[in-house]
Amino acid sequence: MGIKQSILKWRKYAEMSDLGIIARRKFFNNCFDGALTCAGIVSGIFVLFLAGVSENTPGSIVVLGFSTSLAIGISGLWGAFLSEEAERKKKIIDLKKEMVLLDQEDSDEDLDDIEKEKIELAKTILKEKSIEKAMLIPIKPNEAGKKKKILVPIKKKKKNDKTLIEQAENFATIIASLVDGGAPALGSTLPLIPFFFGTELVLFHFLVSYIILVGLLISLGVFLGNISGQGKVKYAIHLVTAGVVTLLLSLLLSLATGNF
Repeated sequence: MGIKQSILKWRKYAEMSDLGIIARRKFFNNCFDGALTCAGIVSGIFVLFLAGVSENTPGSIVVLGFSTSLAIGISGLWGAFLSEEAERKKKIIDLKKEMVLLDQEDSDEDLDDIEKEKIELAKTILKEKSIEKAMLIPIKPNEAGKKKKILVPIKKKKKNDKTLIEQAENFATIIASLVDGGAPALGSTLPLIPFFFGTELVLFHFLVSYIILVGLLISLGVFLGNISGQGKVKYAIHLVTAGVVTLLLSLLLSLATGNF
């Protein structure tokens, strides 16, 4: 299968599983979590640096930050995969139960009342369309208003065969897990970039780190604004405020413990 065909298949999977909405939400939440986690680390060390009691070096901050980033990423990836897999398996099971109930309903005797027959036929058509769309298994139409089993696959399903909806849910589970693990790692890694340079901590390290952090928070605000279609500035201000609050709380904590 070529790259173009694979992309089209993945796009179909994403549409069927509502992956876009889930991935966007996970990306923002976890990237924001990672960014503020890193902001807390940098702010704590910054306050100690200003107080002259910090013996950290740029390298030690990088190690500390990356260790935290790695832990957040693994936690997000592992936890998201298990939770997504469980939820999506439940979704498949519920769909199959619905198919069984539909099959049982269609085995009842024909109704004598014409009006009731029309109502039942309308309900059957709606159910057929709903289930066929969900499972993508072709369904044979009823013959002359007779009641018969509705779900009839074109070919016998093998044990290891999966319907398109099952393939889509598996694909969504993997992608959602990667986003869940990668987003916080990204958010907590970017503000560490300036600490890769130099052997001694200077004010410049923290200033550049905060600039990157503010830029990241503004970008996330714009991201939310694009999703909602409005309020990019409002979202950006909200997120930057969260970063400022993190710094202020670190300062208050240092004052409370007598380190500043």
